[in-house]
Amino acid sequence: MNKYELAVVVSAKIEDDERAAVVDKAKAYVERFGGKVTEVEEAGKKKLAYEIQKQKEAFYYFIQFDAETSAPAEIENRVRIMDNVLRFLIVRKDED
Repeated sequence: MNKYELAVVVSAKIEDDERAAVVDKAKAYVERFGGKVTEVEEAGKKKLAYEIQKQKEAFYYFIQFDAETSAPAEIENRVRIMDNVLRFLIVRKDED
């Protein structure tokens, strides 16, 4: 199992409960493909470097998880088509 981090940029135009549902759905995808969520960090609302879909601010979430090497590609395919996700990125974390 490798350690990964999924960064998700969620629209600021939606309500708190909808935003929580987006994060829960992303966590569910991690678990669906054999991953184990170890930590979820909410970085809060931040100004974007450039406008995305006519939005200047968004909420940032960082989901740390352990998974096999095939899981990130499957997770990316599902997160890519989620509503209210402006951007996302999965990176493998180095073993310290």
